[in-house]
Amino acid sequence: MLGIHIAVGFGLISLNLAAGLLGGIAWFRKQPSIPFWYLLRAAQASVFLQALLGGLLVVTGHEPKEELHYLYGILPLVVSFIAEGARFGAAERELGDVDPESIPESEREAVVEAVLRREMGIMVVSCWVIFFLALRAAFTSGL
Repeated sequence: MLGIHIAVGFGLISLNLAAGLLGGIAWFRKQPSIPFWYLLRAAQASVFLQALLGGLLVVTGHEPKEELHYLYGILPLVVSFIAEGARFGAAERELGDVDPESIPESEREAVVEAVLRREMGIMVVSCWVIFFLALRAAFTSGL
């Protein structure tokens, strides 16, 4: 099971790096990116799977070289949940007190693009944070 944990860890690091790069470039260019969202969801799935595998390793008696590995191993899951919560409120923060129904038809597309860009920015930041936390987890594992 340790080998699977290591393989999923490499996948987690790679997926978050790829999603962070692709999403960051799209965000900078102000272009929506459908592939980013697929990469993001795969990266989030790898975070969940990695935490599950890490928990199973703890239950079966495996211990990392450093105790900090536990912290760096669980924080990506926490960051992922916090980012999703922040993304959930992106439209509200973008619109403020404006009623969406009162926005003229000609301006709605621009508002939708602004909301999507804000959501993408939040999730890109979470990918980079998770990437660095996962790297740190790898270095504290003792491998």
